[in-house]
Amino acid sequence: MSKSIKVTVMLGLVALAAACARQTNDAAVEEFVVVDPAPISVEPTFTGKYK
Repeated sequence: MSKSIKVTVMLGLVALAAACARQTNDAAVEEFVVVDPAPISVEPTFTGKYK
């Protein structure tokens, strides 16, 4: 094979390897948000008096 074909194939393989490596790194970084749910109602507190 000629040198130009070998160089083209090698550049293609390097580009393919770089593209695959970039996908796995993006998948490893995963962000998530934890939200505490708001209480439905507040429990009554004892005041010492009858209503």
